[in-house]
Amino acid sequence: MGTDLTPIESIELRTVTLPLVEPFEASYGVERSKNALIVTLRKGEILAFGECVAGTGSSHGEETVDSAKQVVKNRLAPNLLEDRLKTPAEFLETVEHLSGCDMAVAAAEMALWDLQGKIESKPLSRLLGGVGVEVGACGTVGIQKTPKEVVNRVNKYLVEGYKTVKLKIKPSQDVEYVKAVRAKFPDVSLRVDANGAYRLRNLDTLKQLDKFGLSLIEQPFAQDALADHSKLRRELSTPICLDESIRSPDDAKKAIDAEACGVINIKPGRVRGLHRSREIHDICVDRSIPVLCGGMLETGIGRAFDVALATLPGFTLPCDLSASHRYFKRDLILNEFQLTPNGKLTVPTGVGCGVTVDQPYFDSVTTSRELLTEAKRFAKQKSIPEGGL
Repeated sequence: MGTDLTPIESIELRTVTLPLVEPFEASYGVERSKNALIVTLRKGEILAFGECVAGTGSSHGEETVDSAKQVVKNRLAPNLLEDRLKTPAEFLETVEHLSGCDMAVAAAEMALWDLQGKIESKPLSRLLGGVGVEVGACGTVGIQKTPKEVVNRVNKYLVEGYKTVKLKIKPSQDVEYVKAVRAKFPDVSLRVDANGAYRLRNLDTLKQLDKFGLSLIEQPFAQDALADHSKLRRELSTPICLDESIRSPDDAKKAIDAEACGVINIKPGRVRGLHRSREIHDICVDRSIPVLCGGMLETGIGRAFDVALATLPGFTLPCDLSASHRYFKRDLILNEFQLTPNGKLTVPTGVGCGVTVDQPYFDSVTTSRELLTEAKRFAKQKSIPEGGL
């Protein structure tokens, strides 16, 4: 029958700013701080959390922190405060007509999963049907100025205990950088991620990467370039992993049918949350496509949902997730994620998402806060423009 998730008494929307340990550069731009929207649902004495992965700007997706906040406030809050909900999937059905706001929907959907786990006194990983107590991790190296700097960063992660390392690349900062790393570390499990920075005209460059024994090349082309990914796949022996191209179960089916990939990176914050992530996982398992779970620079709150998802049996590859201190001097949670001696992350065993918010620090990094309690203040909308607000 499901758990009665309602009535939800209030919704708190907080924006927070966390300084990064160092600037992080990918082909789409440079991030110097983490600005996040945290959604908190209250039911009685229970507080349930969800995190939106949208960034401050739109350089890496059409949603932003500000637009997502408006979506939650004006479009999703009526459903959360008024509707009778027993499962997160039921919530997704009530907002199915809304487009261009997947990240905002995901934040609310994952908060409902946290709420369900806390009501039922179950860890989120078990609620999802996951197995195991650890998940593989990956140290990600942002784009550096020189190959030597990349080698130094890789060495740092290997010393810390990471068994898999990913290099961000873009045209002109690719082959020589990977070559230098492979020369220094011939046996390390190495992957690269282009975030869609290449085109078919760069085929010769991508074919050069094929000789370095990479475990995968992630999202070389734009998200809608399935045909080009399919052509590239026939030219390379290295598996092609799709990330930005996968925003729904239908996207996964189309990519697999087009033979555009050999691996899929599932990011819950991009695909409307955990229910659809699990659907994509099941499609890939049925089609014998390996999956990995990727993060989007989440705080420990969002990272907890990624780690729980990665316990599903189809996640056979190390996650694109790392310890809290990789990005933050101090995380939003008390029990920060740390790397185990065997290069993995421990799955939280507490109820719900399993982490405890560091409330004083949470308050200190809060830049705005709004409490929503009266459903009558909101008017349900039938549609939202493509691309968000």
